[in-house]
Amino acid sequence: MAVAQLFRLVICRSVARATLRVHRRYSKVCPASSERLRVFESFREKHSNKRRFEVPETRLTIRLADGRTVKGTAGVTTPLFVAQSVRVKGALVSKVNGELWELGRPLEADCELQLLGFDTIEGRQAAWRTGACVLGGVLEKVFGAEVCREGASELGLYCDHLLDNSALPLSDVGDRCKQAAALKLPLSRLELNTEEVQELFQNSKLRMQLVEEQMNGPTITVYRCGDSIAVCDSPLLPHTGLLKVFKTIQLSPVTLANQTESSGLMRLLGVAFPGEKDKEEWEREQEEARRRDHRRIGTDQELFFFNDVSPGSCFFLPKGAYIYNTLTDFIKSEYRRRGFNEVVTPTLYSTALWERSGHWEHYSENMFTVTSEGSQTYALKPMNCPAHCLMFEQRVRSWRELPLRWADFGALHRNELSGALGGLTRVRRFCQDDAHIFCTPEQLEEEIVACLDFVRSVYQVFGFSFHCLLSTRPTPCLGEPEQWDNAEQQLERSLQHFGECWELNPGDGAFYGPKIDIQIKDAIGRQHQCATIQLDFQLPIRFDLQYVGRDGQLHRPVMIHRAVLGSLERMIAILAENFGGKWPLWLSPAQVMVIPVGGNSESYSKQVVRQFCEAGFMADLNDDQGATLNKKIRSAQLAQYNYIFVVGDKESESGTVNVRSRGGKQLGRRPTEEVLTSLTQLRDTRSNLDEF
Repeated sequence: MAVAQLFRLVICRSVARATLRVHRRYSKVCPASSERLRVFESFREKHSNKRRFEVPETRLTIRLADGRTVKGTAGVTTPLFVAQSVRVKGALVSKVNGELWELGRPLEADCELQLLGFDTIEGRQAAWRTGACVLGGVLEKVFGAEVCREGASELGLYCDHLLDNSALPLSDVGDRCKQAAALKLPLSRLELNTEEVQELFQNSKLRMQLVEEQMNGPTITVYRCGDSIAVCDSPLLPHTGLLKVFKTIQLSPVTLANQTESSGLMRLLGVAFPGEKDKEEWEREQEEARRRDHRRIGTDQELFFFNDVSPGSCFFLPKGAYIYNTLTDFIKSEYRRRGFNEVVTPTLYSTALWERSGHWEHYSENMFTVTSEGSQTYALKPMNCPAHCLMFEQRVRSWRELPLRWADFGALHRNELSGALGGLTRVRRFCQDDAHIFCTPEQLEEEIVACLDFVRSVYQVFGFSFHCLLSTRPTPCLGEPEQWDNAEQQLERSLQHFGECWELNPGDGAFYGPKIDIQIKDAIGRQHQCATIQLDFQLPIRFDLQYVGRDGQLHRPVMIHRAVLGSLERMIAILAENFGGKWPLWLSPAQVMVIPVGGNSESYSKQVVRQFCEAGFMADLNDDQGATLNKKIRSAQLAQYNYIFVVGDKESESGTVNVRSRGGKQLGRRPTEEVLTSLTQLRDTRSNLDEF
């Protein structure tokens, strides 16, 4: 133990000396920053004194993802030391028993350890969060900005800041970040409570406002990077020297919630990489993503558009409506197989309902309201669950009726900030394949497994791979600890019974219950979260929902929120980009193009089109006399018709069509009835195959 304490003391002193040298080289500190650093260091000393007595220095066993085990000492051994010991290169962050963990943070007990590089979402996000800290320091010390928020998203790293002269030279900012990161600035981590954070940021009202919005528990994580202080909710890299390449992308204004006038806040977006190869791979991904952008596909294929007369609300044109309705019909067919009943509920409700459900207190700023009949206020529904609770309580329910599975395709409205709107992925008016299950506690496990099977069967049709996240209780949360323990154990058993890949996502459940999030991976490796299965302890209590049990006594039902596609609008965007606009036959709004060749074939061509339309296909005729055959075929291929039927005199006489696939493969002359039967089979089985 004495040896370990000596080891820790030597390391701390050497890090402190290195930090001091770096700070001296890095920049001159303004008085406000100097005071902030003083407060931070005083808190760090206080917290380090507490920690000396918290973690006993016991031996521990570390199990790696490849099955190897490593021995270590609690409170001393770090994931970084393990990575170096087993010669794992490129590790940026780790997971300890499923929880994200900094490489430099000592391990506390026996654990399973995953070492994650830039090729993982977690590693990339850790790199970008660290890059945001570097960018924040550069904006403050070099350009004199007041940094109010830093972080990372799927787009990259960002810093929200105030600057009198907002005309930042973006290339110069990137170069300065690279220079600062090369100093290998250490990153010191502290968990601070509300009072400590208020003292730390006492000179920045806007920064404190944004921090309070970010806090979802009694504490928040704060880092020192060089001479700047950053707020970050997830782990960072051990030091900035692991980032070799920086690229700034764009500068744009930030719209704050409940903002009545411009705050002057600007967001600088960028990216950072461990090396040039990582940057080049990212640029290839961006180019592929631009090529598959659903907004471009929507315009090119005339699927949908947006208009300022209804911001954030999509206008689906006939072809887009076909995709929308086909997805809805797909889910409805599954509902019939799986014992769900569809309900229809109002769109507008008195605020009394939202007050009863608790949404008015926590969500009213995101709701559209209407005032009528004097002072009576109504709100457009942003979700369906309170209405379904009203339906449940309409009469006394018996255990014999449960489980009740109610599905609702009603239009939902959420008042998203205009700056957050983007194509179909973030809209104000949308529809979900939303359903709620009311069941007994004994039925819960079976219902969760059935929901997971529902998700799997749908995602297999699209060709998506997926994995599940078990999101456990956050801090704070509502409900008794025993209730949470039992619910989390039931969800875990359901996942084990389900048999697919899953992992723990500690502390990310909703405040009213644990949940299972399902993340899909598309054709170019991007991950999206669409499906969710959420337990709710609170709404059955708020609405005093009860049923009569076998024993004749009143009992509280369990409520499950679940969606498979999620928002139909967002799923259409994901599918458009996943397929690159090349829709599979069953989902395609352009399935068959018939092209007549020769004067005597036009009548037969119209007959073929009519025959396929009557069978439910989206079939069109190109009888443009001024275009050549090759031009017509190319035009149909560019319009992404799945099949092109060329019809001439021989086809007219023999009752056949000459079939080509969208990819240009000639499938030959075949009897029309045979083709119709084959395509009907492909469509009705929702096959993604092109040949038949």
